[in-house]
Amino acid sequence: MCNYFIHNKNLRINLSKNKNKNHPPPLFWNLYHSLSSSLFLSRSMKVTAGGDLPHGKNNHQQGTTLRSTPKTLLLVTLTLIILTVVPLYYPLHRYPSTTTTTHASATTAATISPVYHPQDEVIIINDNHHKCDVFSGEWVPNPDAPYYDNMTCWAIHEHQNCQKYGRPDSDFMKWRWKPDGCDLPIFNPYQFLEIVRDKSLAFVGDSVGRNQMQSLICMLSRVEYPIDRSITKDENFKRWYYVSYNFTLATFWSPFLVKSEEASADGPTHNGLFNLYLDEFNEKWTTQIDEFNYLILNTGHWFWRPALYYVNRQIVGCRYCQVENITDYPMTFGYRKAIRTAFKAINSREKFKGITILRTFAPMHFEGGEWNEGGNCLRKKPFKSSEITLEGVNLELYMTQIEEFRRGEKEGKEKGLKYRLLDATQSMLLRPDGHPSRYGHWPNENVTLYNDCVHWCLPGPIDTWSDFLLHMLKMEGLRSAEEKSHVKG
Repeated sequence: MCNYFIHNKNLRINLSKNKNKNHPPPLFWNLYHSLSSSLFLSRSMKVTAGGDLPHGKNNHQQGTTLRSTPKTLLLVTLTLIILTVVPLYYPLHRYPSTTTTTHASATTAATISPVYHPQDEVIIINDNHHKCDVFSGEWVPNPDAPYYDNMTCWAIHEHQNCQKYGRPDSDFMKWRWKPDGCDLPIFNPYQFLEIVRDKSLAFVGDSVGRNQMQSLICMLSRVEYPIDRSITKDENFKRWYYVSYNFTLATFWSPFLVKSEEASADGPTHNGLFNLYLDEFNEKWTTQIDEFNYLILNTGHWFWRPALYYVNRQIVGCRYCQVENITDYPMTFGYRKAIRTAFKAINSREKFKGITILRTFAPMHFEGGEWNEGGNCLRKKPFKSSEITLEGVNLELYMTQIEEFRRGEKEGKEKGLKYRLLDATQSMLLRPDGHPSRYGHWPNENVTLYNDCVHWCLPGPIDTWSDFLLHMLKMEGLRSAEEKSHVKG
């Protein structure tokens, strides 16, 4: 666990634990050397200069003579086992690394910029972070980015794999967020994993929440990959475990946050009609959160879909359902009630003692039409904050989230629970260039969202959410340290 202490109004986090974990266990190397030496010395093996080991071809055609095939195969097998097991048994702890994966090409390795953090052993939070709103700022160039790509991270969802599907430009990956009154450090995965050692974090929400989780896994991949510890085969409810840090990362699919069901696969807009039970908990996630230290909620985009609104199991209205004698409400009607019910569910859990983080919604950027009417997102660089403002439905959704967050926070505080806001809306409003558009699938594929201006390319702007999250965890450590110092004082 990290040691937090305050020095000259700064938070310093000691990360000196496990400093001797850079060397592989000697057992593997002793076994490897003893067996390989005996095999090589017991039989001769002659390979012509420049020759490679054969792959299913005639040995004589390769100019190679192998006089001890069984033992040679044993040696090759043993070597592969060693190279595979050692990293899994003893993951790389130091950061950065130039050999993060075995399947990245030399060209790829050259394009992934290492980030050097001279403060790996100590995290310092300057006093001005107390006064700085890190969510208000501008995007500035970052030529060192990105810090992973689709060859070095397996966690990228197909529809956000913009590099794979031929997106021709790369500048959208080369920006970082600069708050107005302070600086936001580039994400340090080593520090993050030390802070969350022996803890757990869950994402609850829609596919943009999953997008965020996969971004985080990619950002952490420079230190360690997790193993699958899911308790169900349902891909919407995954659990990932970081062995070296005893850290669990989970995702719970709940795009409306409340109990819901699909009433029709078609509906008025041909993307489904849903029954939303606005006063009922979605127990698929609400009954699972007690064990988690951090809970990140998000919701938004699914409320554009047609839905029937139920309260006390009675229809009270709808959103664009086009059913006679049913009142058509604006989407904020159901949105507000769903968020309120989600916070009520959290505050009702007697055993849940974690920190609830609401990640505000990230606006879509369809231009030239709606999502199903030829709309697209073709811009190549971020907006400046003076070039666009949050308005219309986006502003209504944002204000609804903030109002319900404050309400839930107040009720939770009475029960000793902590609520925090990851306010990503403004920063992502400025990034129309960061969406997959048509580069989330092959041109001839039949997909529902052909031009995707909702989700975010990986790597891409959404990686900054990990910068925000790490900053928030650091500030949480500062608060905790200050509270302890006041108690002792």
